[in-house]
Amino acid sequence: MNRDFWAMATGRIPADVRIDNVRVMDVFGGTVREGCVCFGQGRILGFSRLEAREVVDGGGRYLLPGFIDGHVHIESSMLCPARFAELVLPFGTTTVMADPHEIANVKGMAGLRYMLEASRELPLDVHVMLSSCVPALPVEDAGAVLGADDIAPLLSDEKVGGLAEMMNVPGLLSGDDDVLEKLERTLAAGKVIDGHAPLLSGAELDVYAALGVRTDHECTTVEELQARVSRGMYVLLREGSASRDLLKLLPGLTPENQRRCLFCTDDRQPADILRRGHIVNNVRMAVAAGVDPVSAVRMATLNAAECYGLRDRGGIAPGLRADLVLVEDLESFRVLSCWAGGELVAKEGRMLRSLPQRNPGELYRSVVLAPLPERPFSVRVPSGRARIIGLLPHSLITECLVRPVQTTADGEVELSLNPGLVKIAVLERHHATGKIGVGLMEGRYGLRGGAIATTIAHDSHNIVVAGDDEEDMLFAVRELERMEGGIVMVSGKKVLSSLSLPVGGLMSENSAEEVAGRLKKLLEVASSHYHIWEGADAFMTLSFMALPVIPRLKITARGLFDTDTFSFVDVDAER
Repeated sequence: MNRDFWAMATGRIPADVRIDNVRVMDVFGGTVREGCVCFGQGRILGFSRLEAREVVDGGGRYLLPGFIDGHVHIESSMLCPARFAELVLPFGTTTVMADPHEIANVKGMAGLRYMLEASRELPLDVHVMLSSCVPALPVEDAGAVLGADDIAPLLSDEKVGGLAEMMNVPGLLSGDDDVLEKLERTLAAGKVIDGHAPLLSGAELDVYAALGVRTDHECTTVEELQARVSRGMYVLLREGSASRDLLKLLPGLTPENQRRCLFCTDDRQPADILRRGHIVNNVRMAVAAGVDPVSAVRMATLNAAECYGLRDRGGIAPGLRADLVLVEDLESFRVLSCWAGGELVAKEGRMLRSLPQRNPGELYRSVVLAPLPERPFSVRVPSGRARIIGLLPHSLITECLVRPVQTTADGEVELSLNPGLVKIAVLERHHATGKIGVGLMEGRYGLRGGAIATTIAHDSHNIVVAGDDEEDMLFAVRELERMEGGIVMVSGKKVLSSLSLPVGGLMSENSAEEVAGRLKKLLEVASSHYHIWEGADAFMTLSFMALPVIPRLKITARGLFDTDTFSFVDVDAER
């Protein structure tokens, strides 16, 4: 026991801070009470009016526990950990359960260790969930392969919360040795196993839960939420940039099951966070939809803490971490001040100090391509009937469409003969294997007059490129190689706009405002020049077309993948 903390708690020496005139939200008892809160040595002392070195007038506003994001990929913000912390702390997020799955797929253990070390001394408390599926599936071509023996030594690290989303559901159900070994070692370490099981139900869901998977953030229906809660799992209500499931799931909340629900963002872009906030946005949306404010805040705090075994946070009570958020009211939830571990880190939406960054070292220079053929994006459909990736509004789930296409005499699909169709390709970029998968995407995506390419291509993060002009597609790929990763938009063999992401092809060392500004320009071009469909985020949607663990038809460096049959299929529907 720290003797100074004891002395502060007993009033023998002054506390560090006392916040007067606040309405304290009690997520344990479900009430809000007027009073004060004292803290010192980074922890809450209590509610008595102790003498303090600093006294803050809360102005009658509401004091809440610091928000917890139950599942986030920091890399999806396109920011390094320090810049991400500077982005979310002013919105009251003080703890995140981070899955560095993206950088692990690019750089393996070096990526995991970078995220751990680059996060270790930040005021944002980052708990790393060790990536369970690198690659996500055996059919992918990632930059690394991480087995149970690779990740096991990190399970003892205090900053490691457990095993990240178990996406290899077929491997778990079929008894894959490495999958079972990862589960067993995580449970033996007393840590949490996160899930990722869209559409899983019945006996297979029973097996998934029985083997120790505790959470799922992929629920999109009330029925899925209820099925998981009834099996003792926690459900993470996700509100990301591309996948927005919160409002779909709120009708499934009841007084009985709310304690098994928490919030996450999963994948959020910086401009989206700057505009709507981080976890506070989930809270605000839930309250606006009719959820009691205390219940909404509890899902953002105590429920998440209990789910992940974070016994030192989640509420405002003596002995807990002084992670505190002062908000204007219980409607807008505008964050006025944020304390993380007792330190006032942000006020009126601004960080009070900049945070040091760790040198990424070997995470640079991650784009390694083999020599490309003369026409890398040619597609032959002799039957005239093609399998086409179909998009759904604001969803990662796609459709497997079969459509007639116009071809040349030798069966070649020429986009000029098929107005509205878009070609999409994935090129392996880690080991220069030369693998290229090419497919077709429905015209609802838009993209007329050029090509878009990015090294953000979940989960293996090869290069994904889409366009209605093969020469522009090739030019965009070459430009990405020169940039060492990022996003590029091309038309007439000219770069219209770009964003450099040199850290693993995923992250920038610039500020959130700078990255958001570049993204804003990119999105403006996507709308004004390419006429991208308003129901699709031009880049987030494109990046998830390469993720073969989300139904139903996706594209990898090896070709089209049908998640229903769990097999590769030809673009020609008659093959």
